[in-house]
Amino acid sequence: MSGATVVLADSTLQDAATKFLNMFGAVAGFLAVLLIVFFAAGRATGRFSRPLAIVIFLAPALILLVIGLVIPAVRTIVISFEHANDTVLHANNLHLVGGRNYAWVFTTGDNQHVLLNTVLWIVVAPVVTTAFGLLVALLVDRLKRQAVYKSLIFMPQAVSFVGASIVWRFVYESRGAGNAQIGLLSQIVIWLGWKNPPNWILSSPLNTFLLMVALVWVQTGFAMVVLSAAIKAIPDEIIEAAQIDGARGGKLFYLVTIPMIRNTLVVVFTTTMITTLKIFDIVRTMTGGNFGTQVLANEMYNQTFVSSDYGRGSALAVILFLGVLPLVGYNIMQLRRERSIR
Repeated sequence: MSGATVVLADSTLQDAATKFLNMFGAVAGFLAVLLIVFFAAGRATGRFSRPLAIVIFLAPALILLVIGLVIPAVRTIVISFEHANDTVLHANNLHLVGGRNYAWVFTTGDNQHVLLNTVLWIVVAPVVTTAFGLLVALLVDRLKRQAVYKSLIFMPQAVSFVGASIVWRFVYESRGAGNAQIGLLSQIVIWLGWKNPPNWILSSPLNTFLLMVALVWVQTGFAMVVLSAAIKAIPDEIIEAAQIDGARGGKLFYLVTIPMIRNTLVVVFTTTMITTLKIFDIVRTMTGGNFGTQVLANEMYNQTFVSSDYGRGSALAVILFLGVLPLVGYNIMQLRRERSIR
């Protein structure tokens, strides 16, 4: 038995060493090619030197873009119109089904609930995150040692969504009446007089909004930092002129501050919306999509890697892509407009 274990360990070590050497060789070869190409571009002279340099510097990025994005995107769109016959994805076990996968997404009752949950996420979570970020930015900017408070509020941004989900899953933990509670939320409501709090994760549709709290907790720091910088960038002359004209408090905020940071608000909102539309980690970690919390990205994962239905999984991926695309385009337009104003 020990001899078999030693042989297995040696084989595993040998495979790992072989893979490492292959990876190292591929990287070294790629770098060597780049060095040769750049050396040749540096030695080039005459009227072709500039176009040659542009092509050489752009070519690696374009090649990686085509290999890593364009080809997989086209392949995913093609598969979304097909159906896999077995658990192995090969060209010879797919057959064309047209738009049936998309019809399945929009006409099935369970999927309609998934789409509704996704819409709730992309409407509620970005609004709350942006509002909280703006509120915190306004409050913290009035305090002394604001860098300390901003660091503490921004700290969750360094936590992955999986880590944040684990933290909030413990917060929502419920052990039933009469048992010692380890969930912070259950213990708080018991102290407030609610003797028998529910199992928060199982309570639909409340659990969907409780899951959103984890996203808001992580993203509020990002919104706060960006919006705080935008508020500080408002010229003092404008604020002073508005105050001379009688603007104070809420009037100053709605008539001066909000219009001056409107573009930044839109960028923060759309960026958070993109993150929300692709949300997967929180739902996967906290509920696995059960108890009425399923969203589009997690359903895509289930169809592709659990049910091995590559056609339906690809259709869901295409829908996600089409949902994100206009948001990205609008974000780019806003950033360009802001740069042109500056």
